[in-house]
Amino acid sequence: MILVIGGAGFIGTNFVLRKLHSNVDREKVIVMDALTYSGNLDNFRTVKNNEFFTFVRGDITNENDIESILEKYKPNSIINFAAETHVDRSITGPDAFIKTNIFGVYNLLKQSLKYYEKLPRGSNRSRLSIERATKETFKFIQISTDEVYGSLGLNEPSFTENHPFRPNSPYSASKASGDHLVRSWTKTYDFPAIITNCSNNYGPFQYPEKLIPLVINNCLIGKKIPVYGDGKQIRDWLYVDDHCTALEKVLKIGKIGETYNIGGRNESTNIELVSLICSALDVYVKKKKEHPGESFKELITFVRDRPGHDYRYSINAEKIESALNWKPSVTLEIGIKKTVEWYLQNKDWMKNLNH
Repeated sequence: MILVIGGAGFIGTNFVLRKLHSNVDREKVIVMDALTYSGNLDNFRTVKNNEFFTFVRGDITNENDIESILEKYKPNSIINFAAETHVDRSITGPDAFIKTNIFGVYNLLKQSLKYYEKLPRGSNRSRLSIERATKETFKFIQISTDEVYGSLGLNEPSFTENHPFRPNSPYSASKASGDHLVRSWTKTYDFPAIITNCSNNYGPFQYPEKLIPLVINNCLIGKKIPVYGDGKQIRDWLYVDDHCTALEKVLKIGKIGETYNIGGRNESTNIELVSLICSALDVYVKKKKEHPGESFKELITFVRDRPGHDYRYSINAEKIESALNWKPSVTLEIGIKKTVEWYLQNKDWMKNLNH
C-alpha cells in the first residue's frame, strides 16, 4: 500500500492514475490532499470506484491528519508531492510556502518516523511485500525541484546531485529547506528516505497558472500571452508521464539515502516554448476553423521580468539513467502536441477550475 501525499495536484494526479491503470505490481493507493486551490478531486472521476483507490482529505501541516492516516492504513511507502509550487505566488505571499514546504515536511517526517519505528522487521523487498509494511520494505520519497540549485549560465555544466543549493526565490528556498530536513532524517535517525529533484514538468491536469497551460488557455480565449523579459530564460522540460515512470523506478529499486535528478533532456528558451505551443494550437484549432486569426503568436506580449528570475536550469540525469535504467522518452515537440490535445479535449476541466 502506498500513501500519496498531495496526490490531487498535477504530478500527484498523473502518478496516481498511472498506478491505478497499471496491471503490473498492483498496489492500493491512498491519496491524502488538502484540496487547496490547485488540488482537484474531480481528477479522479475515472477511478473513484476503483477498489485500489481511497481518498482522504488531510493537510500536511496538521500532525493529527498525518498520524491518523498512517495508523489507519499502515502504508509501506510514502511519496510526498504536497507543496506550494508557483514562484510568482511565493514572491507576493511567501507565508504559505514556508508553512507547507518547510513546516509541513517537518510534520510529515516527524509522524512518519514515529510510524516507521513501530514497524516490524520482515522479509526484504525482493517480493515487493505490498501487503504488509515492514522496516525492510518501507520507503519515503520526497519530490523536489531543480530550482534548489539556483541558476546557471549559458555554458555552465548541468546540475548534478552534488551541486550546492543556491535557491533564489522563496519557493526554491522553501523546497531546499524541506530537502535538507529529509536528508537530516536519513542521517540522524536512519530513516529510509530518498529525494528526487526534477526539472520543469508539463502535461495533463496542470493548473493554468503555470506557463504551458496558461499559454494554451490564453490562446483559446484570445488573451495576451505574457512572456517575462526577453523570453530567453532556459528551462529543461520533462513530460509528466516520463517523470512518473522515473518515480516508479525510484520507489521500486532506488537506494535509501540517495538523491536522484530527473530531467527531460529538453532544454528550451521560454520564447521558443511559447512559440511551439502557439504553432501546435494553430494546427489543431485552425483545422477546425474555430479561430480566424493569422497565428496565436500574435498574442505574445513581453512584460517586465519578475524579481530574481533564474536564467537557466539544466538537469544532469546520468545517475538515475545508469543506476535505475531510466531515460525520458518524450521529446518536447511530441509532449507539447500531446498536452495541447489533452487541454483541447478537456476544456470543461479548465472551465471548472477556480482561477
